Amino acid sequence: MSLILRWLLDLLLRLARTLDLPLLGALLALMGIGLAVLYSAADHDAGLVLRQGAFFVAGLGAMWLLSRLPPAQLRYWTPVVFVAALVPLLLVLLIGTGKHGRHWLDLGVVYVQPAELLKLALPMMVAWYLDRQRLPPRLRHVLIAGALIAAPTGLILLQPDFGTAMLVAISGAFVLYLAGLSWWWFAAALGGVAAAAPVAWFWLLKPYQKDRILTFLDPESDPLGTGWNIIQSKIAIGAGGLTGKGWGQGTQSHLNYLPEHTTDFIFAVLSEEFGWAGVATVLALYLFVVGRCLWIASQARDGYSRLLAGALGLALCVYVVVNGGMIAGLLPVVGVPMPLLSYGGTSAVSLLAGLGVVMAVRAHRPIYAR
Repeated sequence: MSLILRWLLDLLLRLARTLDLPLLGALLALMGIGLAVLYSAADHDAGLVLRQGAFFVAGLGAMWLLSRLPPAQLRYWTPVVFVAALVPLLLVLLIGTGKHGRHWLDLGVVYVQPAELLKLALPMMVAWYLDRQRLPPRLRHVLIAGALIAAPTGLILLQPDFGTAMLVAISGAFVLYLAGLSWWWFAAALGGVAAAAPVAWFWLLKPYQKDRILTFLDPESDPLGTGWNIIQSKIAIGAGGLTGKGWGQGTQSHLNYLPEHTTDFIFAVLSEEFGWAGVATVLALYLFVVGRCLWIASQARDGYSRLLAGALGLALCVYVVVNGGMIAGLLPVVGVPMPLLSYGGTSAVSLLAGLGVVMAVRAHRPIYAR
């Protein structure tokens, strides 16, 4: 028996050799909390929790595989990965399905959201391109990087999926920021977006998207209609107090007041059942994950690894801020899930795969320094 245990321990150590254990521990804690909250939010639907658990296992497998690839190999295959991620993004416009457009590909066994793949593939591609240039990037290089960002972002907007398009664009913009691009570039870009807002309002935004913006500005104007989601979410957050009502005791989700309580608004369920103590714990875990990613990026010895690891860490921070602001009524509802808490396979697998890339930067740093 002792020989078997020793062999299993040796096998686990070999498998975990390229994994960053502090980062993995925080991710496992978030996944455990996510499954517990999902079980409560889904009215003890074990099947839903098992499916999410299967997605987590698949994501951890992808994380382990990617952590074993040296950054030099990742850099070499980046253009292929980027093009391969664009193909399903084109397919979803032709044969996709969704409530407000074409967001998902039905593979029979599971639905896949191709836009989620670009949260990893796009920063990889922008980092690959900028790593080949002298930094900080010059005007020509900034324009080419901007085109790389605009292409998938535009395809996602055609679905239409404004929330995911925004996050994908931000993940690419973070690479430019870490490459040393001046702040005035980003200020100019924001100014351009603000100037184009009237055009987008009258010509590009769908009616339900306009309703979301108007609801964000004044949710009480239609409390039983478009304002229902935000109002009920705020009630759930406020009802949690300091320590919450207890696991499985939340009334907003169990009495069906809170919409999308297993996906976009699951953080409101956590707030009601575990209170500020639970929220602070989860936010502290997210903060640790982001900080660990940035620390790994700072230790990288090549530009590609540094840009990619840093951008993935900062992008995760934005995902948390956008979803948290959304459920608190501080930002418009844009359909952005809370990482590793909201139910969803593609988002979980793509996020864990991205963090596997970050672990690869850490694991292979001494070998592939340059």
